[in-house]
Amino acid sequence: MSQQLPFIPVSSLDFLKSLKENNNREWFGANKEQYLQELEVMENFAELVLSELNKHDLIETESGKKSLHRIYRDTRFSKEKIPYKTNWGGSFRRATKQRRGGYYFHVEPGNSFVAGGFYGPNAADLKRIRDDISFDATPLRKILSSKSFLATFGTLRGEQVRTAPKGFNADHEAIDLLRYKQFLLIKEFTDEQVTSPSYYQEVSQAFQHMRPFFDYMSEVLTVDADGEMI
Repeated sequence: MSQQLPFIPVSSLDFLKSLKENNNREWFGANKEQYLQELEVMENFAELVLSELNKHDLIETESGKKSLHRIYRDTRFSKEKIPYKTNWGGSFRRATKQRRGGYYFHVEPGNSFVAGGFYGPNAADLKRIRDDISFDATPLRKILSSKSFLATFGTLRGEQVRTAPKGFNADHEAIDLLRYKQFLLIKEFTDEQVTSPSYYQEVSQAFQHMRPFFDYMSEVLTVDADGEMI
């Protein structure tokens, strides 16, 4: 029976807990019907999030269903050979090359969060970001110190170099920002929040609070010094 719920039920988390304890093909096959039911719930949830996202951003991802990541793990190059992921996850692409950044949601018992930003910027993009920060870090600092940013994400996250990136002085006034190799915004949620009726709206609100950061990065990465589109 179809489960068109406006929220994620406790059963979706319970399924993941059971999968973690029985991560093998035999168990999964025996519980395939429940998996399909919970998958439909997550597709519906992702569709609601996408609908909310489209109210304040232009999204390339066509549907909630297409946003979801497969639960099947690629074990070809992994030392860990368990066949299934133990979380629900999905991502949404922003439309057009002028809108940089992306949205991700992760649902897992005791480890649910939403994230966005730049997980692995290429060398050219990373240099443009660092050059802009080096020239004037004020616009970025203003975003990172805003009330909505601090209340939602707390701080910028991501891998950093230990000292200073090549071409920049270790005593630069913005060295704390120049060290970043990744630029990630993350907000965690409890299991109780995940299973509340308003969760998809809370996810959308967190995504909306990423926009000032995305808008800043998009301008840095798509507009040259003369204000022309790259």
